[in-house]
Amino acid sequence: MSKRIMVVDDSRLVRVQLEDVLKGTEYEVAAYCRSGEDAIEQYAAVQPDLVTMDIIMQGMDGLDAAEIILKNNPDARIVMVSSLAYEDTFERAKTIGTRGFVDKPFHQEQLLKVFGQALQ
Repeated sequence: MSKRIMVVDDSRLVRVQLEDVLKGTEYEVAAYCRSGEDAIEQYAAVQPDLVTMDIIMQGMDGLDAAEIILKNNPDARIVMVSSLAYEDTFERAKTIGTRGFVDKPFHQEQLLKVFGQALQ
């Protein structure tokens, strides 16, 4: 049975890249959200195994959205996927309770490794 991923990113390109990278793996994109607010609204309905969350988006940023999702769903597994790879960003993501961080641009091997760790 495949693992269901909810992708939260305002870039259509990232959605296409993720779908391409995940082809032939045990993961499938179950939902796509273009904002943090949308992710918060859809999380309960989608009930994904894993969420990939961008940081910089229109409206609410991904760190705030991740914090709210985790507050409402403590078992949520969220991996930050961003080009904003600064030490303070890593620290905040870790403090919030996210399960990993993947730098953009990403590669299949890197994604699968972090996804596997996040789901353990």
